[in-house]
Amino acid sequence: MPVGLFRVCLLVITAIVNHPLFFPKENGTVPEHTEEIIQKMKEREESLRLEQLRLEQEIAHQEATQKALEEAAVVVEESKEGRVRWDMWTALSMVIFLLIELWRQDFQEGNWQDIGGEEDDMAVLGKAFKGVALPDKAVLASFYEKRILGTTGDMARMREMVEGFADDLLEALRSVCNRDADMEVEDCMGVGSMYENWRVRKPFVCDLIVPFAPPEPYCFRCQTWCSGDSFPPDEQGYGTIKVCRADEDVTGCICDKTKLGEDMLCLLHSQVSSTKPSSEMEDLLCFKNTQYLDADQVMKWFQIAVTKAWNRISHKYEFDLSFSLLDSPGALKIKFKSGKSIAFNLTPVVQYENSDVYFISHFPRSSLVADVPSSTHWFLTFAVYERRFIQLVSKTLPANACHVSCLQILSFLHGKQCSLTGPSGLTNYHLKTVLLHLLQARPGQDWAPEKLEARLQDMLKFLEKCLHEKKLYHFFIGNGKVPAELGFPIIFQRAEPLNLFRPFVLRRDIYRKMVDTFHEMLRNMSALINEYTVHIPLAHTNGIRKEPL
Repeated sequence: MPVGLFRVCLLVITAIVNHPLFFPKENGTVPEHTEEIIQKMKEREESLRLEQLRLEQEIAHQEATQKALEEAAVVVEESKEGRVRWDMWTALSMVIFLLIELWRQDFQEGNWQDIGGEEDDMAVLGKAFKGVALPDKAVLASFYEKRILGTTGDMARMREMVEGFADDLLEALRSVCNRDADMEVEDCMGVGSMYENWRVRKPFVCDLIVPFAPPEPYCFRCQTWCSGDSFPPDEQGYGTIKVCRADEDVTGCICDKTKLGEDMLCLLHSQVSSTKPSSEMEDLLCFKNTQYLDADQVMKWFQIAVTKAWNRISHKYEFDLSFSLLDSPGALKIKFKSGKSIAFNLTPVVQYENSDVYFISHFPRSSLVADVPSSTHWFLTFAVYERRFIQLVSKTLPANACHVSCLQILSFLHGKQCSLTGPSGLTNYHLKTVLLHLLQARPGQDWAPEKLEARLQDMLKFLEKCLHEKKLYHFFIGNGKVPAELGFPIIFQRAEPLNLFRPFVLRRDIYRKMVDTFHEMLRNMSALINEYTVHIPLAHTNGIRKEPL
């Protein structure tokens, strides 16, 4: 039994081993499928190669994307750093701007018109003063004694005569005017160089201003460029004057702005007290169809009123009175039978509130105002305060101080130069403004009579500096150091400084003429002074005598 079982197992094993599906022979079916297998292997190889290329491309794309992301991150980081730096510079610029603004305000309240130091002045005046030497104080004293002091001795008598006649003329003007319809004229006041004792050029002309007010129940309401409303740069220094009823609300009533129904009545204003027709406002010297005072209408009215007043009192005097300038209604000239004449200006003005600042229709014989915006714009004059300031400062200066002498000498030399080369934009008012700035900046002992030469140099240096910078500020407007004794209105002290040279910034021809005239005056200064100085009197070499203010 076991032997038989062994044989059966051996037979099965032999059959399995020799089965062709398990162990085919070398010459079996394998040769038939070799080319097919090789072809499949080639295809597989090609697919693997393509897959490798695709993988390489994906890897390269991923690397490029990664690199781009890294570069973008670097750019973003740099932009953040740049933005941080920009924000830092912006913040720093704002801080600097605020510091400058604070400094400007402090500077405006303090010494807002830069006087400049000696080194700065000489740097600016290097070309102007090259080869120019001022005469010594002995020559200047002789020049002042012979040419200036001798010509100003009759000013006091002339002022007294003109003031007396002007008072009589204004009294006659009041009598010929209708008190219920015409303007009310007040007493005149003397201003300018004749009343500040520094006028040297002939003919001597007295400047008188005449305040006037509207008849009842009207009043003037004045508005300046610094009163809060915005004014264009070319209207700075001007103001407007509105003619209103005394009981009229300043802010205006709603009945003026809203059309009321027939059955509605304003309890504040009746039809009787409503706005006057345009013809009546024109009778009040207003611009057509407005309530604003017209300077041209005022000039015509004043000229007609003065003519009527003179016709009433002309029989009392042995001289003739005429208008010397057609464009100036108050430019009057007294002609005596002997041929002599006296000129004076009687200019209508409007008082600003309760101060001594006045709205003036025009400046006689002055090119200070280039182009007035309109006839309803009035320039402001601070002439009364200027005279008071000079008088106030003179009380603190040494005896026979040289401040007036400096202004007289400069005014004389400038007038002489203009007579040789023609008029320029520089006026005596600019020269006086320079003196006012120096009077405030320098201590009183610096104006002793023996320091005339030094102070004259200071005025020339300061004026040259202003011409170089095209900037000369009005003395009172924006000046926070005005003495409290003057009672000067605070609204003008807090205003932005007014540059008197601003008109010359745009008009380069006038500016060039002004600078050339000034430099020519410097070069001719010694010759002009020596022309009027024959010899030097020993009695006047140590000081200068002047008429007291």
